[in-house]
Amino acid sequence: MEIVKNVVCPFCGTLCDDIICKVENNEIVGTINACRIGHSKFVHTEGAMRYKKPMIRKDGEFMEISYDEAIDKAAQILAESKRPLMYGWSCTECEAQAVGMELAEETKAVIDNTASVCHGPSVLALQDVGYPICTFGEVKNRADVVVYWGCNPMHAHPRHLSRHVFARGFFRERGRPDRTLIVVDPRESDTAKLADIHLQLDFDRDYELLDAMRAVLLGHEIHYDEVAGIPKELIYEAVEVLKKAQFGILFFGMGITHSRGKHRNIDIAIMMVEDLNDYGKFTLIPMRGHYNVTGFNQVATWQSGYPFCVDFSLGYPRYNPGETGANDQLQNKEADAMMVIASDPGAHFPQRALETMAEIPVIAIEPHRTPTTEMADLIIPPAIVGMEAEGTAYRMEGVPIRMKKVVDSELLSDREILEKIVERVKEIKASK
Repeated sequence: MEIVKNVVCPFCGTLCDDIICKVENNEIVGTINACRIGHSKFVHTEGAMRYKKPMIRKDGEFMEISYDEAIDKAAQILAESKRPLMYGWSCTECEAQAVGMELAEETKAVIDNTASVCHGPSVLALQDVGYPICTFGEVKNRADVVVYWGCNPMHAHPRHLSRHVFARGFFRERGRPDRTLIVVDPRESDTAKLADIHLQLDFDRDYELLDAMRAVLLGHEIHYDEVAGIPKELIYEAVEVLKKAQFGILFFGMGITHSRGKHRNIDIAIMMVEDLNDYGKFTLIPMRGHYNVTGFNQVATWQSGYPFCVDFSLGYPRYNPGETGANDQLQNKEADAMMVIASDPGAHFPQRALETMAEIPVIAIEPHRTPTTEMADLIIPPAIVGMEAEGTAYRMEGVPIRMKKVVDSELLSDREILEKIVERVKEIKASK
């Protein structure tokens, strides 16, 4: 048995980098330090659900084809499309995302990632009012007040608490006893059960609570017995804890980005963090989901100037979320072809979007059988980044981390597949 140390887990935005993989016969058979979800991803890469060859749908049935045939077919679909859509990108490497941006520009496509249906409001908010962020290392070593708002890391990011809140840091030598934990959630989640203060607000009233907390911070009184279902005495108590923090951190998730108010909730949360910096050091970090959803926003920004929902149809990048997002393109029936990579819209998009996907050619660059591959006309299986291919990913707070290759694979990586498609698209366009 071979032991591979310091492996980065390709599951969530925490990007745990201390995984130990046990390898036998070029297969990962066990892990150390991984959470249950990460362990499952490492050891269940093979099996009946894994595609080993490219597949094309003919007469309603899938049949195997070669990589060259699949790449040629994908290039033809994209080159001949008038309004192609490229969506996903959150579970692959930055190097593949960069090639994807080139392909989108070459085919005058709309390119979007999963942020448009998760933390897109966070991106819009930071463009409005800034981004007082820090690193996980600073949280572990310095934070004495930790707030989880609209998220449940016990289930969504299972090692987040143990690595950054319960862990002993340079200035927090006792770990959890040195920290005050506040959870804001309408449910009594497993994370909320660990909290020193649980603000169990009414659903969809995050903005009201944030506004009230800002008012107290700025020296005003609350003239109601409760706000958003929280007694005013408890709001005063929570604000007092925040004001006394030496180093505070606000982690926020989709419970706040997708409740009423959306990016305005994040606007006011960021402004509250700025207000708290009049008393001590306070920062925030969005709880990003897929392991490299942050990476695409970084790559898209440095290559086009915009983080997602980028439209190349006029030959230069335009950005208009609400019009150039993947769901907008599908529900408005503007897209006439779609390439899905490293995501599964078939399992998560609304019915109207799926109806359009069923009517247009869909290319799926995907290693496993999913609801999206069941709708696809062409499936190209890649090697899995972080296990069968190396690459770069951005942790949720924006720190780039290099991911290892643990085992070998005969499959091409996402980057190699996309490079071949770009090359073939250019040949097709040159021949016209």
